[in-house]
Order: sequence, then C-alpha cells, then structure tokens
Amino acid sequence: MTRLNTVPETISTATGDIQAPERVLVVVAHPDDVDFGTAGTMAALVNAGSHVSYCLVTSGEAGDDDVTLSSEALTALRQDEQHAAAAAVGVEEVHWLGHPDGRVMNDLELRRDLCRVIRIVRPDLVVTQSTTVNWDRIYGSHPDHLATAWATMAAVYPDARNPRSHPELLRDGHAPHSVSQVWMMSTAAPEGTMIHVDITDTFEQKIKALRCHSSQTDRIEELEELLREWASGVASTANMAKGRLAEGFRVIATD
Repeated sequence: MTRLNTVPETISTATGDIQAPERVLVVVAHPDDVDFGTAGTMAALVNAGSHVSYCLVTSGEAGDDDVTLSSEALTALRQDEQHAAAAAVGVEEVHWLGHPDGRVMNDLELRRDLCRVIRIVRPDLVVTQSTTVNWDRIYGSHPDHLATAWATMAAVYPDARNPRSHPELLRDGHAPHSVSQVWMMSTAAPEGTMIHVDITDTFEQKIKALRCHSSQTDRIEELEELLREWASGVASTANMAKGRLAEGFRVIATD
C-alpha cells in the first residue's frame, strides 16, 4: 500500500542505500512492460513510502494472436490484468492514454498527453523505457517502446516545465512541473550513470505482478526461473553479492 504524507525511507542499491523519492511516475507502452522492467523496484519504492503511479500509453489491444477475441474485450482484459499487477506491488494509481497498440507515434499528441499526466502526478522521478535499440533482444525494442521512451523524454524536457508548451493544458489548470530525474530501463551506460536496485526482497512481488498478466505470461515456460536468471545477471554486472537480484537503470538528471 502506498503511504501518503510520509517522508520516504531508503532503498538498497549496488552502491549502498539511497533516499526514495516522494513521487514516482512510470511510463510504458503496454500492460506488463512495467512489470517485466521494473516491478521489483516499484515494490521496493512503495515499501519505502514513495507514491508510485503508472501511465500506460496503450491498452495492449494488439497483444494476442487469437483474432476471435475482439479488441474491446482484449482491452478490458489487459487493463484488468494491469490493475491487478499494480496492486500486487502496492500501486493504486494507473493512467490510461488509449493510443493504438502497435501504432504508437512519437508525436505532439502523445507528448501533450504525457505532459498532462506529468503535471497531474507531479513526480520527482520518471521511469521509462529505453530510447536505444537493442538488436540482441528484439522484444525489448518494440517500436511502441521506442516511441514511448522518446515522447516521455520530450514530455519531461522541455514540455512539462514550459508553460508555453501545449497551452491548452495550462488553460485546463495543469500548471508546469519540473521532473528532477529520469531512470531509463535496461540501458547500457557509461560507468557512474547507472543505478542497480536490489530487488532480492521484492522479487516474489515482481513474480506475483507478472502472473497477473496471464494472457501474456501463461505461455512462458519457467517464468520465475527466467526472471531470476535476468535479475541475477543484472546484479552480477553490478558486482553485487552472489544470490542478490537487481534491476538496472540509466540515471538522467533533468532538473
């Protein structure tokens, strides 16, 4: 459960404990993206007292090969799954933008919609997907992921803080807001620009969240073993002790 009106505590990283931010917004393209990429970290932040919100650019209505299931039915299913997954790590606030799954464009419309959410949530930290293509792991480089990441960065800077960006938002009462920092998921980066969050104690919450996405994860054999292997590899890269599990992010200063 997200604890409001409290000063957040610390979370553990590969280089020591850090202060958890008060308000966090995670922006991803599809339901389950947040849980594959960062559910362990979000659970750790919620447990430390951060207020965490999710923003989903699409509802994942193109994420099933069974064409006998209508897009409307799949939208409802995947939204329900994401709400359950969010609850599994203590997140209660989920924003849906309704852009078309498989056709996300990094354009002014998406930037405006993301800017609106940023001004509503007013996060200290935004977490999003990578802007970099990884040809060694094609699933992580879905065009929707890349478009979402680039639009999110533009919404953080310069749009959300600039009163002249998307003036209709100001007219609607959404005051400018400056985000202090962005964490970009699963991005190789120069030494000193990465953070590796220890998710050993929240790994079971991550598994629980991902199992909520049964339309997607039921087809994955040995899901827990695969996720443990990935998280162990991230921890090893960060020279963490054997048996520790981690999620890694590139830290981008945006204040």
